[in-house]
Amino acid sequence: MYLDELRCPECATELGYHILLGQFFEVGDKPISIDGVGWYACSNRSWGCNWLVREDAPAGRCFSCRLTRRRPAADDTIALEKLASTEQAKRRMLLQLRDLGLPVRPWDQYEGGLGFDLISSLSEGERVVIGHANGIITIDLAESLDDRREALRIRLGEPYRTMLGHLRHEVGHYYQSVLLPDEATWEVCRALFGDERSSYQEAITRHYATGAPPDWQASYISEYATMHPWEDFAETFAHYLHITGTLQTAARVGISYRADAQHPDLPEVVPLEDYSGMSIGRILSDWAWVSLAFNRINRSMGFGDLYPFEIVELVRLKLGFVHDRIERSRIPLTMQAAIGLPTKESPG
Repeated sequence: MYLDELRCPECATELGYHILLGQFFEVGDKPISIDGVGWYACSNRSWGCNWLVREDAPAGRCFSCRLTRRRPAADDTIALEKLASTEQAKRRMLLQLRDLGLPVRPWDQYEGGLGFDLISSLSEGERVVIGHANGIITIDLAESLDDRREALRIRLGEPYRTMLGHLRHEVGHYYQSVLLPDEATWEVCRALFGDERSSYQEAITRHYATGAPPDWQASYISEYATMHPWEDFAETFAHYLHITGTLQTAARVGISYRADAQHPDLPEVVPLEDYSGMSIGRILSDWAWVSLAFNRINRSMGFGDLYPFEIVELVRLKLGFVHDRIERSRIPLTMQAAIGLPTKESPG
């Protein structure tokens, strides 16, 4: 069953996803009692949200929907259709942040907290620039249109461009300040990614005038990462999420990589659902073989590589830095205070 299902594909039973337990429950008119607390379907279910919400949550919206600060007007049905698919990608990303133990501080409860403006440049009067500022991530819903997104991908010379990719990149900007708590850690980051205090505007002008340096593959995961140290960190963070998220899915569906005629000495590679406590070397070793398998599968269907990127030594070091910072920042039940479970910050 896919994470985005609204009903059972076999019996058509209406389903709701419980974010803390990571399980589906049958939903109906009455709240579902889970550990003595009532839960019911999110009020945005008609727009594709399948998450459950506590009975005392504001406006009957689930944790993910409450993180959306702005959305299209109620009469903009075309934009709202695009919102549904973008929210789907956002929920998938939030579940990964939960699994990684990353703290999520909602925008409406904390200064500089995480929030999303999901609006469309195709709506009248809207000018939308994808980006991040003070915790708020802005996404252009128009990019959920395949032809528009593909045209931009080609024009910008990108090998990969998806809505989930945008979200993972922009949330990387948010987490850079979260994961680097002191000046000493920032200095380590600067030694790898460069000095983020350099002019961002000058970097943009230079990048779009001259492009990436000719030898960029020796130091960066993508051309866009070369623009500025902020973008290098965000791109690296996004790829960490790409890699660990895909490995987790591979583990859950039972994919493994065994020796074959071309690689008779290869030990069995078994992806893990959870790489906490593991080294970046283990993660990237598993990924090297699993991504090779996925690339082969894609080519057998006539598509390009699933993961058309090369991880060179300096990029390995950057990914290792991100992994180390995430390992040091893990907390249990990342979202429990925001969802409403009793904590020191939310009296029960």
